[in-house]
Amino acid sequence: MPDLHATAAGSTMSTERLDDLRAQARYARERYQLYKAKSYGPRPTSTVRMRELQRTWEQAEGRLHAAEADRQPPTTPRRPAGTS
Repeated sequence: MPDLHATAAGSTMSTERLDDLRAQARYARERYQLYKAKSYGPRPTSTVRMRELQRTWEQAEGRLHAAEADRQPPTTPRRPAGTS
């Protein structure tokens, strides 16, 4: 019994899929933040690794935002008051 929601394009996006994308984005963000905090300590860290973790986080966030935007119904643009 999947919980599916129809989008404007007629495709479906399950709640489980969005939850999975949220978890992936959170995991990537936390890994980046932990490594960034580690860079302030006495041990050496790699700027290449930091950029890689940041890029992974940004990509995960992008996938999540795209899925959330796809799930929302389209809105019609509002006309300024006084126009017809």
